[in-house]
Amino acid sequence: MISFRVDARSGVPPYLQITQQVRQALRMGLLDAGDQLPTVREVVADVAVNPNTVLKAYRELEREGLVEARVGQGTFVLRRPAGPPPTTHSRLGRSLARWVREARSAGLDDEAIQSLLRITMQAEDAAAGSAGGPAGGSARGSARGSARGSARGSAGESAAGEGVA
Repeated sequence: MISFRVDARSGVPPYLQITQQVRQALRMGLLDAGDQLPTVREVVADVAVNPNTVLKAYRELEREGLVEARVGQGTFVLRRPAGPPPTTHSRLGRSLARWVREARSAGLDDEAIQSLLRITMQAEDAAAGSAGGPAGGSARGSARGSARGSARGSAGESAAGEGVA
């Protein structure tokens, strides 16, 4: 079962933090099709958020086709988001965690690490675009741009899957 963490200081609305954590758990294989999400009442008790916040998060996930609300039973996972399988996410997360440890031991702080990652991703997008790479490069960039604020406080946590328990 997933348990949520909401950081009121992150600048990211709590409902988005919840939806991001569910998506992350699905990508990492911590949740599978058929699994039940915590009830609204359980989330409210654990995280101290308004019930409408949890309902909004669950409705968003339902709109995306990832979960299904069943009257009187709860909310259940239907499928994973599109993309590589959980094993790929786990392997890359472990690799990234090693890289972050190496960067920190070299003296980089979180801001420097995030800056280096952002610059590297932008350079890769530019190289893919100039080399006639996939047209999806700009879509990836815009998705990253909207997620950038949410990643600031938890880049390492997301990569290592620690934001979800």
